[in-house]
Amino acid sequence: MQGLAKLLVIEDDAQAQTNLASILDFVGEPCEVVNAAQIDTLDFSGVWSGCIIGSILQPAHATKLNDKLSRASHIPLLIANKQFTFAEELTNYVGDLAYPLNYPQLSEALRHCKDFLGRKGVNVVSSARKNTLFRSLVGQSRGIKDVRHLIEQVSSTEANVLILGESGTGKEVVARNIHYHSSRRGGPFVPINCGAIPPDLLESELFGHEKGAFTGAITARKGRFELAEGGTLFLDEIGDMPMPMQVKLLRVLQERCFERVGGNNTIRADVRVIAATHRNLDIMISDESFREDLYYRINVFPIEMPALRDRKEDIPLLLQELMTRMQAEGAQPICFTPRAINSLMEHDWPGNVRELANLVERMIILYPNSLVDVNHLPTKYRYSDIPEFQPESNPLISVEEQERDVLHNIFSDDFSLGELDVFADNEHAPQALPPEGLNLKEMLAELEVNMINQALDAQAGVVARAADMLGMRRTTLVEKMRKYNLQR
Repeated sequence: MQGLAKLLVIEDDAQAQTNLASILDFVGEPCEVVNAAQIDTLDFSGVWSGCIIGSILQPAHATKLNDKLSRASHIPLLIANKQFTFAEELTNYVGDLAYPLNYPQLSEALRHCKDFLGRKGVNVVSSARKNTLFRSLVGQSRGIKDVRHLIEQVSSTEANVLILGESGTGKEVVARNIHYHSSRRGGPFVPINCGAIPPDLLESELFGHEKGAFTGAITARKGRFELAEGGTLFLDEIGDMPMPMQVKLLRVLQERCFERVGGNNTIRADVRVIAATHRNLDIMISDESFREDLYYRINVFPIEMPALRDRKEDIPLLLQELMTRMQAEGAQPICFTPRAINSLMEHDWPGNVRELANLVERMIILYPNSLVDVNHLPTKYRYSDIPEFQPESNPLISVEEQERDVLHNIFSDDFSLGELDVFADNEHAPQALPPEGLNLKEMLAELEVNMINQALDAQAGVVARAADMLGMRRTTLVEKMRKYNLQR
């Protein structure tokens, strides 16, 4: 039995209806709120994630509701009305709620509902969980859509998963989503970075140790496999695991049991294993630095995370999501200009999403409550030219004096417009300032359009080569063509 389920709320008090709908919407739980007079219009034979019974003003409605619920034993019941005592005798009664509701109380109650549905074999595809999946894997690119699809396919199984991808692409995010959308979501998610733990300590970290197993083992200690019992163990950077540990891990995956270091008792392992690495395991197998038999054990269902440079169209959405998360943690809001976003989309992002998050956090610290433009970005992220005055680092000369000197050099007697070929070739450019004056901005814009058209004609319309000819970046030329509505 499977479906996209809503939570049914039956409540006669209008204010309570509003309050319940608001808090359920806040926690992302879809619901249908009705009063008791509408119960005849409801399909109690369908899939509901639960039913909250609030105030029932008419005794006749309460009796009718009790009759319907007694025949809908697949719907878990939560009672928020002390007068509605009939439900406590029903097999699908799972608990009480007390007004006013708070998040911990509601969360616990909804968990009881999901446990009840699990025991009944009802597989409810909660839109709240699906929204969480989509929100933590932001983007509309083909690559990220494929990843979301693969997660939905594998989550309901017990298959071992291998997540491949460069550092910073979000491999642990994928692992957490697989766990969160699986039948093991009620159990623990236990991560361990195999490359961050010294080889001589890794066995103890994974399998635990008994008291006195080695120097310093003053008490017995559970390992990650025991801590992940009933849940998911995430082996990050498994490509960095030493060969001796690979042999021991293979045995656990094959036999589903292990012993603590220094112990003799065999411990059963009810754990789902998800592994991840940024390394090329095929090459490592060829180099005999990774066991082929272990590779086939962990690589039952591979998921490859795309690099950020391969899904740059997701950058605007990622920026918005990162800023929203940081603001929720108390950070000041910022906003990136379209020009700044375009510049960021030109970057190759070797650090992937982690690098982007690092940049957003830095911009929030540097420019709180501000509009972030290209010139605010660190130099390596600037892919658009912004003309601005850059004073020399000379403490003996003030900025005002430097500006005055620049203007003096531009308008000195030694400078002649006729000496510059670009002006000399432009028949509209005056050789001297007319007595009536001129619109310098319009004249320079006309000159710029003329030069761009000449460069495009000379390079047969190839924008990249025309940009080289004009001594500017391709993105800058594209921006100017858009500004002047030059179509090629």
